[in-house]
Amino acid sequence: MNNDEAYAQGLLSKALDPSTQPPAIRAFLQQEFTLVRHLIRPGSRVLDFGCGMGRHLIGLQNHIACGVGFDYERASIDEAARLNATANCHFFVADATRVPLLDSFDAAVCLTNTWGTMSEKTAVLNEMRRLSPAAGSRLVTVYAAKSVPARREWYANMGHPVLEVTDQEIVAAGRFSSEHFTEHRLRKVLGPCELHPIGDIALVAQC
Repeated sequence: MNNDEAYAQGLLSKALDPSTQPPAIRAFLQQEFTLVRHLIRPGSRVLDFGCGMGRHLIGLQNHIACGVGFDYERASIDEAARLNATANCHFFVADATRVPLLDSFDAAVCLTNTWGTMSEKTAVLNEMRRLSPAAGSRLVTVYAAKSVPARREWYANMGHPVLEVTDQEIVAAGRFSSEHFTEHRLRKVLGPCELHPIGDIALVAQC
């Protein structure tokens, strides 16, 4: 099993179930949303890379002019469409390395360490830059190294106990892997960016 297969078997639904979330993770998810809402200008057109079930865009629907989200997992997009009750959010299935869009957006986001589970990170960043070209308009959330204990508990609660922890990733049962970053490594990959810490759990990079 790889990350794609883990998500296809319902990993995202388990992750978003509050009963699986340690207090530190639950606080992080709330704080991330508050910070992202603060960083995105009201009335923006926002593109969400790896939107899952659309919770960020749906939560921002009264703050933004338009939200477009995509994910490779059809079941997640179907659930996003079911949950979406407004006309200003739209969801579709797509590959984050080859997004079938031409129009540019005011902001592009890839949140809750979605980018840290992707295998072709540079290609995804190139698409984010293409579709949201203004400097500082891209937001990427990654886990920090100190998040490991909370994530270890969280993954175990989801049925994926941790098998290995390295300086750069956690590997859990089913070979699900999730990376974490130091500030130095993140800047090396993203280039110039402003980093917004969320406690010890995560960093939101604005680039």
